[in-house]
Amino acid sequence: MKKVFVNGYGSIGSRITSFLKDDPEITVIGVGKYSPDEKVNVAISRGLDVYVPERKLGDFSDYAISGSIESALDECDLVVDAAPGGHGYKNKKNLYEPKNIPAIYQGGESTTGDATVSDLLFNSRANYDLVSGKQHVMQGSCNVTGMGRILEPLREKFGDDLIRFDVTLVRRWADIEQTEKNVSDTIEMAEKPHHGDDVKLYFGKDAPLYVRAIKVPTRQMHLHIMDIRFKGAAPKPSKIHDIFADEFGVATLWTAKGTKDVRDYAQNMGFNFTDTNMIHIHANMTTSIGDTVQMMYSDDQTGIVIPENHMLLQAMLFDKSYGDAFAHTESIFHMKEKKQKLQEHFAKKD
Repeated sequence: MKKVFVNGYGSIGSRITSFLKDDPEITVIGVGKYSPDEKVNVAISRGLDVYVPERKLGDFSDYAISGSIESALDECDLVVDAAPGGHGYKNKKNLYEPKNIPAIYQGGESTTGDATVSDLLFNSRANYDLVSGKQHVMQGSCNVTGMGRILEPLREKFGDDLIRFDVTLVRRWADIEQTEKNVSDTIEMAEKPHHGDDVKLYFGKDAPLYVRAIKVPTRQMHLHIMDIRFKGAAPKPSKIHDIFADEFGVATLWTAKGTKDVRDYAQNMGFNFTDTNMIHIHANMTTSIGDTVQMMYSDDQTGIVIPENHMLLQAMLFDKSYGDAFAHTESIFHMKEKKQKLQEHFAKKD
């Protein structure tokens, strides 16, 4: 039995702890909180011990705190850092490295420059076998993770026949539960989106991948529009869809009119946090013209990185093979069942 501490209890931390509590191989020591707010009592009500920075213990006198983050780290085998972007690097330097504790970081951190948390950006579909022996690894963001689930199967199938990928990321403004964030009535352009460079960390630095990004006023997932160019005539849409028939975490949907349709179905089916944890190819939008295939798929924002964190955790804590880790993650997340339900509900009409 391995002991894990989750440092942060926002969109990612709350989701990770929910699933780790169902893992018989893991004991969740508790979660770290930095602000004395209602989420402290939410975590406690869910059976979690809450720890806070030692210097802030006095700020949490009105809550049933279990102790300091520093003391909790002394008891754990690995920490999942779910702090806001940029704080992971500070935690690495001030907490994890001095205590020699392995750590997983989230997509708001960096793998280059002065604030590097790791030299490896993890994507289970691309580089699972490179994790062994690593002390510090960064999990890719939701958009970066989602692109991997599409790009890697395409590369495996078509190889050198692929010439170029052009991707437009239509990003959601905030997660559904982030009610403190206003959804502004504007379409915001990202001048230099990090997503393409991040994907190239596992897809290859010279990969012909070009990414632009905009942010739109919605909380209902991301949408990726991908143009895939081939050396010769592009394959038919059915050939593209066939590649993903048995692919982990990718559902092919025909009748979803928008991302909210998918989210509403997930809510009606009682999926945790209304997450599907996967990519949804909107198959009715796939077209093949000349040398180019255009496809659109929605990305389950924060939810998509949670099973990835679980895969990464198994590689770092247990040094499991990909097959063993995959099987265990499936037993916790039930991705095949979710995929089947989604595809049946949004099946092609005769």
